[in-house]
Amino acid sequence: VQLQASGGGLVQAGTSLRLSCAASGGAFSSYAVTWFRQAPGKERECVASIGYSNDNTDYPNSMKGRFTISRDNAKNTVYLQMNSLKPEDTAVYYCAAKGRRGVFCSLLYQFDYWGQGTLVTVSS
Repeated sequence: VQLQASGGGLVQAGTSLRLSCAASGGAFSSYAVTWFRQAPGKERECVASIGYSNDNTDYPNSMKGRFTISRDNAKNTVYLQMNSLKPEDTAVYYCAAKGRRGVFCSLLYQFDYWGQGTLVTVSS
């Protein structure tokens, strides 16, 4: 499975952005997907995780309310809708896939595949 993250860019604070993680080369519907982000000088952190379907999601408390993860298995794509963006959301956003049932919002889990990352820059 290959993952391609896209949708990043330069946006103003308070606006929205939707990231996409498109998969190819495998049975994507059998993979849980997690979005991570890494800001300059900071550790990579989980933003959201989704299981096999849209009724199984997980977010860190700090991300709840502004970020929404979803997936379209027919399109082999997972999305991250980000609303009310803040300058502190500036980071490279990565998607990762794990071929196991459940949600995995932590780097403690080992992921099978990683995307290349997409840069989100939020200006004040």
